[in-house]
Amino acid sequence: MGSGIAQVAAAAGYDVALQDVNEEQLSRALGDIESSLRRLEKKGKVTAEQVGQALARITTTTDLEEAARGADIVVEAVVEKLEIKQEVFRTLDRLCGPQTVLATNTSALPITQIAAVTEHPERVVGTHFFSPVPMMRLCEVVRGVKTSDETLARATAFAEDLGKTCVVVNRDIAGFVTTRLIVALSVEAVKLVESGVATAEDIDTACRLGFGHAMGPLETMDLTGIDVFVNASRNIYTDTADPKFHPPELSVRKAAAGELGRKSGKGWYDHS
Repeated sequence: MGSGIAQVAAAAGYDVALQDVNEEQLSRALGDIESSLRRLEKKGKVTAEQVGQALARITTTTDLEEAARGADIVVEAVVEKLEIKQEVFRTLDRLCGPQTVLATNTSALPITQIAAVTEHPERVVGTHFFSPVPMMRLCEVVRGVKTSDETLARATAFAEDLGKTCVVVNRDIAGFVTTRLIVALSVEAVKLVESGVATAEDIDTACRLGFGHAMGPLETMDLTGIDVFVNASRNIYTDTADPKFHPPELSVRKAAAGELGRKSGKGWYDHS
């Protein structure tokens, strides 16, 4: 997700500092960004000159302080674990000046809980981009309890600059709008497979042809990661205690076995 956000920001004319914990990850991210831009070039959506300009706007570093220093907006895209995100935001709150918007790309965790560890929760906001970021047009902009109007407006303007259409979530319930909807649908889809009612292929076909979805829920889960689905559903269930969000056993077992979808080569479908 981080590389996708960096790509669309650079393509929109922003200077981007891409930070990760090691050089190998950064090298892989840059390679992914260039490959994505070259695919767009082949499709005639960008020129070779625009590809070069976008890549030139991206610098990489393993030093978070170097990346965050002087930034207008920082977008965090680490793993969906509250304690890890809170640690990142403690650090960002200390490193960044008052002019910096601190945005989290979380898809399910309440912004208020992430912001609670900072001295300036009014500048923390959710910017939930969708994968793959260069292709997906939607961004959920999520207000925490203490998010200021100015922060919300600046985050929305940033996402719109990147070519996204924004929906504003005014109460940061776990899962927001889109994740709650897709998790509820996906839980039921997994249960139908688990109980032998229908195959993954037929469930996805039903959703595509019956509801007009671009992808079925199990195809979507393979794209984003079955582990991501399990984490998101657990987060929402923990917050709501609503059984419709509890991750089904089959999805938990697949995640534990490393069958995560496209990134592992196997999930509900074989991607090898």
